[in-house]
Amino acid sequence: MKKAVRKVMRGLSRGGIKVKSARHMADLKKIDLLKVFHQTVDYYIENDGYKIPIRLYLPKEEQRKKGVLLFFHGGGWVSESIDNYERICFKLAEATKQIVVSVEYRLAPENPFPIGFEDCYRVAKAIFVEKLIADIPPEKITLIGDSAGGNLVAGVCQKARDLGEFFPQRQILIYPAVNSDYSEKSPYASIKENGTDFFLTAKKMQDYIELYKSKEQDKENPYFAPIKAKDFSRLPKTLILTAEFDPLRDEGEDYGKRMKEAKVEVSIYCIPKAVHGFFALGLKHYHVQESLEYICEFLEEC
Repeated sequence: MKKAVRKVMRGLSRGGIKVKSARHMADLKKIDLLKVFHQTVDYYIENDGYKIPIRLYLPKEEQRKKGVLLFFHGGGWVSESIDNYERICFKLAEATKQIVVSVEYRLAPENPFPIGFEDCYRVAKAIFVEKLIADIPPEKITLIGDSAGGNLVAGVCQKARDLGEFFPQRQILIYPAVNSDYSEKSPYASIKENGTDFFLTAKKMQDYIELYKSKEQDKENPYFAPIKAKDFSRLPKTLILTAEFDPLRDEGEDYGKRMKEAKVEVSIYCIPKAVHGFFALGLKHYHVQESLEYICEFLEEC
């Protein structure tokens, strides 16, 4: 990585998480002078009196395949939105030819764990059990998310397995946050190697965890930190994408290895020279293109 780029990244990596600032920075993504025009449908799912907004991205009808990507966005559980991820979801729909359903789950710290997580589980149940989108067989529904969204996907799939209300058969985890400790006690080398100078820092991750939790015991809950699970069996076929210069790299790969040891079919790819958050970069960025190729290949194999 070039020294000039490293210097800029180091400067942007300073400090912890301030919720208002993080949300303001995230909302800048809404300003899109080259906004792509595509067909979307806004809807909502009821969850104990709360209406969870969702947005459906529809590929061209003549190209559409039978399949749904249920997408949970990243943002450390405290920022980002379906609006901020609009171009990414459109690109996913365009590349895979499948309907993408993006979920506006409630954010911490106003709505700490498990509120946002339960929103995601509720939407998944609506799609699998209540047939929100008609004529889509369960084996053609894939859960996908990046960073905190990857965490939510992993947690929802574990809860679905545990309760038996529905059975996801595929999940895609993009640089997922699956642990709850980003201190010096972390067992993962990537926290030490990449935890200071690459935008997302170990300090910021620890701040996100503190903002997301309701109580200290949450950190041991596998729906909060999926790698804390005691059982990794009977989980969906999985694709995990990590980034070389990401503090979360090793935990994502370790999560995949634990599933493999439990006889789950898992593919793990580390994107060389990539940093955390690359999936939300410009659609023509080569790391994004490489990721879409892995995603399409994974979906074709299923």
